[in-house]
Amino acid sequence: MANRFEDKVVVITGGSDGIGLASAQRFAEEGARVYITARRQDLLDLAVDQIGHGAIGVQGDVTNLADLTSLYKSVERDHGRVDVVFANAGMHQPVALEAIEEAHFDSTFGLNVKGLLFTVQKALPLMTHGGVVVLNGSIAGSKAYPGQSLYNASKAAVRSLARSWTIDLKERGIRVNVVSPGATETRLMRGYFDAAPGAEEQVVKGVPLGRLAHLEEVANAVLFLTSSESSYVAGHELFVDGGVAAV
Repeated sequence: MANRFEDKVVVITGGSDGIGLASAQRFAEEGARVYITARRQDLLDLAVDQIGHGAIGVQGDVTNLADLTSLYKSVERDHGRVDVVFANAGMHQPVALEAIEEAHFDSTFGLNVKGLLFTVQKALPLMTHGGVVVLNGSIAGSKAYPGQSLYNASKAAVRSLARSWTIDLKERGIRVNVVSPGATETRLMRGYFDAAPGAEEQVVKGVPLGRLAHLEEVANAVLFLTSSESSYVAGHELFVDGGVAAV
């Protein structure tokens, strides 16, 4: 396997499960020095063991700015720089418009927007020319899925931030892009399908390629966007959704 990320310092938030964990494994296999975060220490420990290759787990909540500061202090102490940030931590909380309460807004936008914003901002002092940021979006930022307007709007905000930051960071040579998955075979998605008979069939029916995304397929897109192979790609949203958003 090519070592495209040999000695690159990679920070991935929400790296103990799903897309974050799959991406961390791929980065580590290609030579990166990987740091992942998670709220739960037990899941973090399991993920670090699974990733191997000297990966480091830092417990913390990206909505807590003190935790983010501690994360980057650890990275600075060890390496003095950050080459790649994958701001992956997020949540999916479907709530009908009539049922939305302040707590729903605060939790969804707190994690999906505030946490993502400060994950990137606090990395910037350690990033040099050639650094790369990938934000985890969703096709929900472009599609009007019913009963989840808060989530849809939070992911639309992620897309907007990538556009703005591409301009804000161009003089520093830092690229920013978004990876936007569709329905993906994750533990949480599988739990939802198991609890809602028929839901998987309905979702798959709307996917031109006729199946869910595999975690490795989303991770492949993340690595492409952070590698030199995408050196002229900036401010872009890459849909990994089997064609849903395109057609």
